[in-house]
Amino acid sequence: MTGPLDATPPLAVRFTVGRLVCWLLDAGLQRLDGGAMFGVVPKPLWQRHIAPDERNRIPLALRCLLVEHPDGLVLVDTGIGNKESGRFLDIYGVENAGAVGPTRLEDALAVAGFGSDDVHWVVNTHLHFDHAGGNTVRRPDGSVALAFPEARYVMQRRELDFAAHPNERTQASYLPPNFAPVAASGRLRLVDGETEVLGGIHLLPTPGHVPFHQSVVVRDGGEAACFLGDLVPTAAHLPAPWIMAYDLEPLVTLATKKEVLARAAREEWQLVFEHDAAVARARVAPDAERGYVPTAQSVTQGDE
Repeated sequence: MTGPLDATPPLAVRFTVGRLVCWLLDAGLQRLDGGAMFGVVPKPLWQRHIAPDERNRIPLALRCLLVEHPDGLVLVDTGIGNKESGRFLDIYGVENAGAVGPTRLEDALAVAGFGSDDVHWVVNTHLHFDHAGGNTVRRPDGSVALAFPEARYVMQRRELDFAAHPNERTQASYLPPNFAPVAASGRLRLVDGETEVLGGIHLLPTPGHVPFHQSVVVRDGGEAACFLGDLVPTAAHLPAPWIMAYDLEPLVTLATKKEVLARAAREEWQLVFEHDAAVARARVAPDAERGYVPTAQSVTQGDE
């Protein structure tokens, strides 16, 4: 069971996919309601895996992926950013303040040896505040600017439209300051469906959490890693029916998970869990009871 975290995770952890150097960047921590995170799964079951606090919230990493690609640094997702109010930070238990930069994400980039201006591509799995909040940054004068001014931002065309026209159910997750300045900047690349945005950087539609969610598959030298986003937010969500109540289309999530996890097991992908505060990445194998489980090669937040 994952209880209170024993140590602060490292800001940046290096690993490789073939010849590509990749980094897991720690963009901070949030705490969301455990019941919402596990949907119909009863609390006596899910709390064996991640222990809740006194407000029934569970700790969730804000993990981003950085790829050193020949065509420039690729950053996948950007955490929560620095634009939200104190009330927001309290409700969601956010801890992401930077010691040097605006947030912990910029600090993690620095540990990896880079600055915000070095990032050439930003890919969003989707535009919820905990995945796209760091797309933009609030300056000391209160203005909002692109956090990665030299980057081309990549997102699904229909996800941007979906985010820009929210309803009562979705509006709390889609916050315009996270994506509207990007859309207005001229630095936006919109894609439609499955796309290889750069050689070896493959955008895979993985709907269910939201209709136009995408995961990112990095390939090189016969190896592959998949940044799952909110398709499988933690290793505890590997069983097919363990699906978040936040998912807009849970039966679509169910079908997508089964397809992607079968492929991941068959092709021996490394899976990166964006929100697991303990397990950073893992390969998976079929299991008669749970569907898929992490193999012995699973690595914790501090392992290379």
